[in-house]
Amino acid sequence: MPSKPRRRTGGFAEVLSALPPGPDTDGRSGAAAGPREFPVSAGGFLDAGGRYWRLARGPLERRLAKRLAARADEMTLGPWGRWHEDYPDWFVPVLLTPEERPAAWSAALDEDFLAYEFRAGDGRTLLYLDISC
Repeated sequence: MPSKPRRRTGGFAEVLSALPPGPDTDGRSGAAAGPREFPVSAGGFLDAGGRYWRLARGPLERRLAKRLAARADEMTLGPWGRWHEDYPDWFVPVLLTPEERPAAWSAALDEDFLAYEFRAGDGRTLLYLDISC
């Protein structure tokens, strides 16, 4: 029996952008979690580029975090990092540039930190560093 063809969409970002703005978003779209809800507690987040990152595992032990710092496709700092300028009331992590990553890893090693691995639907990995003071 032939299988029914699947309906293809442009992905989660397209579906999310088609939704009307919620009552608490002031007309802004692009944030998956609620106001000031952090990615770890929400189980994921939508970055400013429209890619959804799902919490894969964590907190990681230091050895695994070091390995992921070297090979992850993206890296971001946790709540002590930066809030995205386009979404001041929503936690949309800013992805670090390759030039910023060594300094962020160094700062994490100087402090207590928790590391989490997030994965996108296309297989990309992200290291999320939650540095505590």
